[in-house]
Amino acid sequence: MTFNGLGMGLGNLSRVSNAKTRSISPENFTGGKGAGAMATEGTGAACARDLGIGWKISPSVWVEGNKSFTMAEIEGPGVIQHIWLTCPPERWRSLILTIYWDDETEPSVRVPVGDFFANGWCERSNVNSLPISVNPAGGFNSYWEMPFRKKARIEMENLSHENSVLYYQIDYALTEIPEDMAYFHAQWRRSNPLKFKEVHTILDGVKGKGQYVGTYLAWQVNSNNWWGEGEVKFYMDGDGEFPTICGTGTEDYFGGAWNWDMNNQYTTYSTPFLGMHQVIKPDGLYRANQRFGMYRWHVMDPIRFEEDLKVTVQALGWHSHGRYYPLRDDISSTAFWYQLEPHVPHPSLGTVDDLEVV
Repeated sequence: MTFNGLGMGLGNLSRVSNAKTRSISPENFTGGKGAGAMATEGTGAACARDLGIGWKISPSVWVEGNKSFTMAEIEGPGVIQHIWLTCPPERWRSLILTIYWDDETEPSVRVPVGDFFANGWCERSNVNSLPISVNPAGGFNSYWEMPFRKKARIEMENLSHENSVLYYQIDYALTEIPEDMAYFHAQWRRSNPLKFKEVHTILDGVKGKGQYVGTYLAWQVNSNNWWGEGEVKFYMDGDGEFPTICGTGTEDYFGGAWNWDMNNQYTTYSTPFLGMHQVIKPDGLYRANQRFGMYRWHVMDPIRFEEDLKVTVQALGWHSHGRYYPLRDDISSTAFWYQLEPHVPHPSLGTVDDLEVV
């Protein structure tokens, strides 16, 4: 059987394939063969006025305020293999990455762009992981494999009234997609603040068959002392009050231990599948809270479900006399999963004020 070019890695780089490699950027909006660098207008036109066509005429686009920009529309079958983009940090919560597969009217991906790339606090933190890489000085990269059969449509929605510049490139292959390949999904939720004695829901309402593959949390602590005793729980396939999978603590789920405390300091790390890569400290003036960024990619240990899935995390600290104390923190989460379509519509993100980092 001819290799279809999917599931790329070091082990199959030597295999030839009939898959056709294409790329979409502001220099080639359609991904057409031999159609790149033909722009005569664009954000770089003035800079290239002495050089002309082919000299970086259109390296970026402007996403107008309160409007959506279609970054790519691709006829399948095919697979998105890499997305690179960059935009101003102050826009990372008001620019919404939205992806539709085939003919669906409800998006499968709808996440603030910073949170999708594990940078939800509008302050860059480098990420050195397998599916997500964030590099100086704000280069966002996704290597999540995203297969589609009929069509892929990627949009950037600007919830702000202000225009924003956007640089991007989407690399993909046109190839046949096996029947057992599911569609990529991502969803954002926020509890600000989390209600007392309630849990933060990372994902709920998923119906169908698939696998959960990743969690990113942007967590603001609204109290003193250690805050991460809470358990991450996975309810699947008819679970009721009690989950099938229950972790032992927040830092444990993200691959750390003992409060991430080394020499009385939080210690950051970024590895291929998990990390606590960002700690934002109070500055003694206007920055009053500690903020954290954490990711876990279930690449080697996907959580498979047959019928339904719900994921939650507790916010749990310490009370006096060795007692747990439920916290009221500001928690934003992004869940990543694959499932067979159709999917249940995502909950509303709210207004730009509901997303704002304050």
